[in-house]
Amino acid sequence: MQVLPSLFVSHGAPTFALRPGAAGAALSAFGRALERPRAVVIVSPHWMTRGRVEVSSASTPETIHDFGGFDRALYGLHYPAPGDPAVAARAVELLKGAGWPASANERHGLDHGAWVPLMHLYPQADVPVVQVSMPAELDAALAFKLGRALAPLAQMGVLVIGSGSLTHNLYEFRQGSTAGAAYAREFAQWVRAAVERGDADSIVRALEVAPHAARAHPTAEHFLPLLVALGAAPALLPATVLEGGIVDAVLAMDSFAFGRAVAMH
Repeated sequence: MQVLPSLFVSHGAPTFALRPGAAGAALSAFGRALERPRAVVIVSPHWMTRGRVEVSSASTPETIHDFGGFDRALYGLHYPAPGDPAVAARAVELLKGAGWPASANERHGLDHGAWVPLMHLYPQADVPVVQVSMPAELDAALAFKLGRALAPLAQMGVLVIGSGSLTHNLYEFRQGSTAGAAYAREFAQWVRAAVERGDADSIVRALEVAPHAARAHPTAEHFLPLLVALGAAPALLPATVLEGGIVDAVLAMDSFAFGRAVAMH
């Protein structure tokens, strides 16, 4: 088996589960084109821990509906993928070896940053899933370092995913205005161009130097999973862009795979 790429996915709003759009179609095509991984290890900003990294080790992780005020149909959705305690144990070992305080958590399930995009990537829920918490103290450099710690999992046939959003201004999303589309598009295009040329330094510094960065990400937590995926990559190039467009005027939904060209049909 070839070493798997790493993947950044934009999970947008929880409604992505019900309205897959272009981003959902692209994730589904990617899942079909990529050889089946042994497991997925995914980092989402909706599970944050302080002082240590936790790794879900449940054999049957529950589906967590960690949101409110959305379509009632969302609360009836479940993603019954199994866990993989052996992969979780290896992730803990790798994190400790890289200097991160880390431990297994047998109780934590899958938050919507994990199960919503995975519904499109692996709709049969037949690939085991392990979730890794995001340290609350994370910054851009540490997010990249966290990804580097998890990178050896690819040698085991594990797909490492950082799940966030390419843009994430929740205030403007909730306002429902279309006035923000231009800034979201410009920020997304800038990041995409950096990804396509393999410019790791620009990607890591995007929230400092990219156009409209402060508006695209008033807080950093939904951008940092991109840097986790970048750090976990076997190589920066080739990069595969999964076209997601922009939904709800301000949520850019592109996703990126690093280190392997993946031909999607």
